[in-house]
Amino acid sequence: MASNLLDDNIEDILRTVLGSASEDLLVVNPSADAIEELVDVAGDIDDRPRMRLLGDESTLKTVMSDFILASNAANLVDDDSLELRTLADGSENSLLVTPSEVVALVNVGDTVAGLTTDDEEFVSLAYDAYDATWNDATEFKLRTPPLSRVRTTLSDEIGDSIEADFSGVLDSLQTARGDGDGLDEVTISLLVAAKNEVLLYDISKWGEDVGIASKATFSRTKTRLEDMGLIDTEKVPIDVGRPRLRLKFGDERLRDANTDQLASVAQNLLN
Repeated sequence: MASNLLDDNIEDILRTVLGSASEDLLVVNPSADAIEELVDVAGDIDDRPRMRLLGDESTLKTVMSDFILASNAANLVDDDSLELRTLADGSENSLLVTPSEVVALVNVGDTVAGLTTDDEEFVSLAYDAYDATWNDATEFKLRTPPLSRVRTTLSDEIGDSIEADFSGVLDSLQTARGDGDGLDEVTISLLVAAKNEVLLYDISKWGEDVGIASKATFSRTKTRLEDMGLIDTEKVPIDVGRPRLRLKFGDERLRDANTDQLASVAQNLLN
């Protein structure tokens, strides 16, 4: 059985395989890095194959805790390009399997190599085996809404300027987990709402409707940011009921920050 080295970079390996896979790609037991690269690379390819990812549940949960990655993955799920299921046994090899080739992803230190074979008998056996595994696997459900829907509804329901700020903040971040390495999606939403002096009711209703978080989560996060001095509120009377709260920045450094600086300034203040 002949095999050869496809590449030594996971991004290039995935681009090569996605470019050559005409219809179906099974991604078996990928690492966290491979999942991240798959989502990034697939998002740049218009004519991509159907991707079926069989992953370790804990790895998928960790990776998908990043809003930026999960919302881009949800874009792929939403347009029927990507499906996610969990492996019952995480000891499987890391493989890319198509009807015409099998690529084994081999990690050596910081290097990833792709060992590939197109031996018809072996490829057929591997594809049939993992296709059967897929059919028996449990769906991994993403709780994050597609980023395209988040942006569209934010623009339609609140305004173009806040959507531009929201996208600008995301573009300036590597992750959006809220674990010290990045702001979470609720905090980002509230910060750009404060920048645009939007009502708390409006941003929290939008966030709950689109599936980012509940109104209660928005309210708790607002209170935390207000207690830390990042945002402030002012009461806005309405015809019937209690006044609503308009969000504003509570720190001059946030008021002076450009959109692409907003995340780093907020992160420094939170720390």
